[in-house]
Amino acid sequence: MLTASIIIVVIALAVGIVLAIAASKPDSFRIQRATNIKSPPEKIFPHLEDLHAHSAWSPFEKDPNMKRTHSGAPKGKGAVYEWDGNRQVGSGRIAITDTVPNSKVMLKLDMFRPFTAHNVVEFSLVPNGSGTNVSWAMQGQQPFMAKLVSTFINCDKMVGTQFEEGLAKLKAIAER
Repeated sequence: MLTASIIIVVIALAVGIVLAIAASKPDSFRIQRATNIKSPPEKIFPHLEDLHAHSAWSPFEKDPNMKRTHSGAPKGKGAVYEWDGNRQVGSGRIAITDTVPNSKVMLKLDMFRPFTAHNVVEFSLVPNGSGTNVSWAMQGQQPFMAKLVSTFINCDKMVGTQFEEGLAKLKAIAER
């Protein structure tokens, strides 16, 4: 009986510690990766402001049977892309909310599955000599369940790795 009580107390303490660690995490997050592409911004920008073009370099296009819908403006502010795919890609909607030609593309990302999230995505292009520094960032609120998951999973590394993959594909396309 005493052993069972000790086990219960130890489990309760472990759960309490995990919950306390999760609660202490920030209420928001930002993930960012960058690369230098040996092309001018005007050669890279069309691949960012046209959501149809994302399928050529996006690391999230991993389900060949994914249902894709484009609506709104053909490109730039007001362009919308919705998808519904397997467990690997989930379902969601991304809409371009603002652009600064050859400099910036802002998007609103709404994920519906495998989890709900509402984030802001930003692509920034800064000329650097004969090339361009390209940055891909995502930020948003981190509710308690996301904090709890991030206690066990390094979300910055997981999403950041996908951003790095996408930037490498974008680089290969833009440097051709």
